[in-house]
Amino acid sequence: MRRFAILFCLVFTMACSTFAQIQFDAARKVWLITTPHSSYAMGVGPSGELQHLYWGGPLWRIEDVPAAQQRQDISSFDPHQMIENEEYPGWGGPRYYETALKITRADGDRDLVLHYADQHVEGDELEITLKDIHDDIQVTLHYRVYPETGIISRSSTIRNGTQQKITVNSAQSATWYMPRVGGYRLSYLSGRWAAESLLNLEPIQEGMKVLESRTGHTGHNLNPWFAIDPGNAAEEHGRVWFGALAWSGNWRITVEQTPYQQVRVTGGFNTFDFAYVLKPGESLETPAFYGGYSDHGFGEASRLLDRLELADIEPHGLKARPRPVLYNSWEATEFNVSEAGQKTLADKASKLGVEMFVVDDGWFGKRNNDHAGLGDWVVNPQKFPNGLNGLIQYVNGLGMDFGLWVEPEMVNPDSDLYRAHPDWVMNFPGRPRSELRNQLVLNFARDDVKDYIFQVLDKLATDYNIRYFKWDMNRTFAEPGWPEVAPDEQPELWVKYVRNLYDIMARLRAKHPKLEIESCSGGGGRVDLGILRYVDEFWTSDNTEAFDRLRIQEGFSQAYAPKLMSAWVTDVPNMNGRSTPLEFRFLVAMQGALGIGANLNKWTEEDAQLATKMIALYKRIRETVQFGNLYRLLSPRTNDTTANEYVSQDGKEAVLFAFRHSQEYSTLPPVIYFEGLNAHAVYRLESIDGKILNKESEVSGAYLMQSGLQLALKGDFDSTAVLLHRIQ
Repeated sequence: MRRFAILFCLVFTMACSTFAQIQFDAARKVWLITTPHSSYAMGVGPSGELQHLYWGGPLWRIEDVPAAQQRQDISSFDPHQMIENEEYPGWGGPRYYETALKITRADGDRDLVLHYADQHVEGDELEITLKDIHDDIQVTLHYRVYPETGIISRSSTIRNGTQQKITVNSAQSATWYMPRVGGYRLSYLSGRWAAESLLNLEPIQEGMKVLESRTGHTGHNLNPWFAIDPGNAAEEHGRVWFGALAWSGNWRITVEQTPYQQVRVTGGFNTFDFAYVLKPGESLETPAFYGGYSDHGFGEASRLLDRLELADIEPHGLKARPRPVLYNSWEATEFNVSEAGQKTLADKASKLGVEMFVVDDGWFGKRNNDHAGLGDWVVNPQKFPNGLNGLIQYVNGLGMDFGLWVEPEMVNPDSDLYRAHPDWVMNFPGRPRSELRNQLVLNFARDDVKDYIFQVLDKLATDYNIRYFKWDMNRTFAEPGWPEVAPDEQPELWVKYVRNLYDIMARLRAKHPKLEIESCSGGGGRVDLGILRYVDEFWTSDNTEAFDRLRIQEGFSQAYAPKLMSAWVTDVPNMNGRSTPLEFRFLVAMQGALGIGANLNKWTEEDAQLATKMIALYKRIRETVQFGNLYRLLSPRTNDTTANEYVSQDGKEAVLFAFRHSQEYSTLPPVIYFEGLNAHAVYRLESIDGKILNKESEVSGAYLMQSGLQLALKGDFDSTAVLLHRIQ
C-alpha cells in the first residue's frame, strides 16, 4: 500500500510524443510539473507558505521531491523568511528582498502574508490560490505548461475580497529561483535607438540588478528577456534557465542574489509611479511571465522560445503564412507621396518579385513633414485625388498585397484631432506638454479615445483592401496625467493604456481576419511577447546598416524567432557612412522576414538583376529560415566571420549564411562546423557563388559537423550562402 495519496493529472498532446504531467501529492502538499524538457516543483511549508522546490531537468517521481520545510533563523538579523524560497511572497513580516506583491489598505496597514488556500488542475493548467493570513485578499497563481518546449507561463490575479478599497503598490507576475549552486552569469539585451538588442553577459553578484522600462512602452534600452547559466554554458552545451515577460508597457525584472546563496528573478509591472486601486470585489491580473530550461546551451534555449512563439503566441500560430517579401516606400519618397510616384515604385518592386507593397508616412491629412497632420487619418486629396483605391487596385493588379503605415497613438498639436480634443492627450493641467518629434501621446487609457481609434482603423480596413498595417509609435510617454479620474487612480494609466492597446488590435483582427500588423516603435521599442499575441512581426531597428544588423539580429534571435524579425535591404552609404555590397545586404536581411526599403528609382539594371536573383533564392529557403531551427555558429562579437545555420523542421534542408567583415594577412576565415544535422544522412551542397573550398558536392552530416566547411571569404564585407539538401 502506498504511503501517500497522490493525484495524477495527465495532459497528452496527441499530435506528437510529448506530454505534460501535473502531479499533486495531497498528503505532503507538493506539486510536480513534468515535461520531456524540464520539471518544476513547489510545496506548502509547515506554516502554510508556498515554497519553490525545484526547477531543472525532467523528473518523473514526485516522491523524489522533498517536502517544503521551515528553515531555522540564522540570527535575529537573518530570519527564516529571508532564507526560504517563497513562490510568491507578499511584503509582510521580516521579508526585505524583492517581494511579488505589496499593498496598502485604506487604514494604512501594509502588512501582507500569503498562505496556501486551495488548488485546481485542469488540463495543462494549474491554479494555486493564496490568501492573506488575516484579510480576504487573495492571489491566484496561474501556471500553464507547454509540453513541446517545457516552458511554463506564470501570472497572478490579485483580488480584493474585503469591504474596503486597497491600493496595489507592486504587482509582479512571478518569482523564479535558480538551484543553489553559486557562480551564476546573467545574459540580457540592452541598447538604444538604432542600437537595440545588444547581448550582454555578466556575473551575478550579491545585490539586485534591475532590468526595466519606465517609458510607457517596452523600450529600446532593455528588453524583457533574461537567461542565466552557471558561468560555463555555451551555444550548444550547458544548463541555461531563461524567461521573457509578456508586457508592452512599463515592466521590471529584478535579478537578485542574496547573502544566503539564493538567486531569484522577479518580474511584472514596474513599480515606478505605480499604484492600482482595487475596490471591493475588483481584481488585477498581471502579465504572463514565461520561463524555461535548457540543458543544451543558449542555442537550445532560443529554439525552445522560437517554437513557443510560433506555435502558441503569435496570432495564427503554425497556420500563419510565411512572411511575404515586402517593399516600403519611405526611403524613396519620405513625405513626398503621390499616386503616380507610388505606382512607379510598385512597378519596379513587382518586377523584383516583391509580394507586399507598403506606403509609409505622408499619405494622410496635411502631412507634408513631421510637424503637422498626425492624428488626421483621412487620405490627402492633393496626393491621392482618387483616394487610395486607385493605387491599391493597381498594386493588387501587379500581384502584390497592399500595406499602410499608421501611428494611431500619437497626435501633432497642429492637427484637426488635437484642435477638437486637446484633452485626449496625456497631461497634467497647467503643466507643460512635452513634445518629442513634434507630437504628443493620446491617452489610450481613456475608453473614448480607444473607441475612436478603433473606429478610424476599422474604417480604413473596411474601405480599402489593406492586408497590413505598419503600426508605429515614435516617442515615449511624458506627463502621464489623467485629469478625468480621481487622483489616486491616475497611475492606473500605465496599465490601462496597454490593455486598451491590446483590445484595439484584438478587435481589428477579429473583424478583419486577414489583416496583419507589424509592431514598430522607432525600431525595436515595442518587441515583447505581450504584443506578439496581436502582431505578425516586429520592426527590429531603424538601423538597417547591414554590418550593424549582424549584432542587432544576433541579440534579437536570443529571444525571438527569425520569422518575427523584419529585416530590410536599404541604400548605401547607410548609418556610420558605411557602404557594403548589395549581396551582403541581401544575405543579412534574408536571415529574417525579408523586406526592401531602398529607393528603387536609383537602382541600376545590375542592382535589379541581383535583387531578383536574391528574392527568388529567398522564396526557395524562407520556410527553412522562418520556421526552422536556428544555430548560431560564429558570433560577430567574437569573430571576424559571422555564421548562422537554419535547419528545416523535417531536417530535409539546411541553409548556411556566412559573412566576413574584413580579412587580415590573407588568412582564411574560420572553419565552420555545422549543428543539428543527421550524422548518418548525406547532403548535397549548393553554393550560390562557388565560395566553398571543399571539393566534395555530397558529404555526410557527420563530416559537416565534425570536420566542417571551409569558405573562400576574402577582403571586406564578403558573404555567401550554402544550401544543404538531404539525399533520401
